[in-house]
Amino acid sequence: MRKRMANALAKAKSVLANPSGDQITGWLIVVLVVVVVGAIFMTLYQGSITDIWNSIVAKITGLLN
Repeated sequence: MRKRMANALAKAKSVLANPSGDQITGWLIVVLVVVVVGAIFMTLYQGSITDIWNSIVAKITGLLN
């Protein structure tokens, strides 16, 4: 029983110390920060973005007509 416990702890330690797992966690944090900042930016500047988009679409449709 002790040997099984020791093996399980050794496997858990190797999983926790795996550098690729740390890298994945870091990338997930980066993605989360980008999404949160993007959501705040879109909320604050939604009116301006809509105005700019509408002017771009109007210019393109004006060129096509």
